[in-house]
Amino acid sequence: MEQKNHEAFCSDFDYSKVCAPYVRLAMRKEGPSGDIVTKFDILFTQPNEEFIPMAGIHTLEHLTAEIGQNILSGLIDFSPMGCRTGFNLTLFGDKTEEEIAKKMLIIFQTIAEWPVDKPVPGTGMHECANYREHDLYAARSWASRWVNGIKTKGWQCRRSEPEKTPNDESKNSNLENKTNGG
Repeated sequence: MEQKNHEAFCSDFDYSKVCAPYVRLAMRKEGPSGDIVTKFDILFTQPNEEFIPMAGIHTLEHLTAEIGQNILSGLIDFSPMGCRTGFNLTLFGDKTEEEIAKKMLIIFQTIAEWPVDKPVPGTGMHECANYREHDLYAARSWASRWVNGIKTKGWQCRRSEPEKTPNDESKNSNLENKTNGG
């Protein structure tokens, strides 16, 4: 039976081998006129372990769109991933992971320090289709976590070996028992 790829954008990517937070070049395309578009994964949480609550990710999206206009040249889109572990960032131009990581550090540091008494842009009823679901405190907290994580471990996404799960441990234990006559 032919295996179908439901998410073509990550078919060659193993989420069990990453270490969040990170910046990863997910795609680079050249258009018919020679324009280059790059897409990056900006991951905040460890896949399949944690996700960003909707109100926090929504506010992060608004603040990044506002701040990013002045920092990210060629910005096309900054959208939450459906799994809510981070964002997809799409830009015109041939950008590198390191270049984007440095700019995202500036953006997320600004969000982490966003004054609680300063309005979040675009969150009014006439500007946002879901204006009731925002959380500045969560956005600030997640931005701070991302900044601290990148400063601590760097922006690269891969870890050497996937972490073992409790299920993996029991499999290894059962295998050892069988091999040792148990």
